[in-house]
Amino acid sequence: MSSIVTDRGVVHYEAYGRGRPVILLHCWLGSWSYWLSTMEALSSTHKTYALDFWGFGESGTRGEHFRVSDYVEMVVQFMDRLGLRRAPVMGHSMGGTVSLSLALAHPDRVQKVTVVGSPIVGDGLALMLRLASKKILAALAYKLPGMLPLGVRLSSPFLTRDWRTWYRMFEKDLSRTTMKSFHYSIASLRETDLRPRLREIRVPVLGIYGRNDRIVNPNQGELLARGAMPARVAYFEHSGHFPMLDEPDRFHRALRDFLDR
Repeated sequence: MSSIVTDRGVVHYEAYGRGRPVILLHCWLGSWSYWLSTMEALSSTHKTYALDFWGFGESGTRGEHFRVSDYVEMVVQFMDRLGLRRAPVMGHSMGGTVSLSLALAHPDRVQKVTVVGSPIVGDGLALMLRLASKKILAALAYKLPGMLPLGVRLSSPFLTRDWRTWYRMFEKDLSRTTMKSFHYSIASLRETDLRPRLREIRVPVLGIYGRNDRIVNPNQGELLARGAMPARVAYFEHSGHFPMLDEPDRFHRALRDFLDR
């Protein structure tokens, strides 16, 4: 386990492989562990760095810095500490929105962007996630014992084919998520609208969206393809919100092809 100290708290990360650097960013209520199989798949040609956002996983925090823009600055500080001048950045769900925002705010630091099931605009989030952006409802879901895990447990077979593996990861990650990060990060994601600025992106972009995604509407891929001119979007017919679990071989092939181009 590795970590760095930033001006807003400790950032935990895991590094694996050798070769060119790649930065991996996780989803809301997730952690670096969502990328474990991807890190293994890329290890022969790339050194992967999978981060925990402030308030998630093993990363600590001071204050209430849980907006998309705050996570952009967290990644920049991470790159500065490790001497990574420029690198490809991949993000799943919220992590992909952060990745695109990083390419807009700091275009000199990003070589390529991959987004996986990521919202381009907050309206693309499922109803339950939009409700979680309301502070009262978020507090209710977070504080009532067992309510959120039970609801997610019942719906998990509809979210991913390998739902047992995913739910074990979710349950562990939820137990380490703070109330503030739970609410403020999704509230920021709900307010996001990247459409007006997508044309400013000048680096190659790959979007991967599962046709059966019930967490982020797959039509967000169309917004990405229309807005970011260097973007290409792949739709996975047999995947939900977690293509890395649903179609891992195809998923990792797509990543390798994109990185090696």
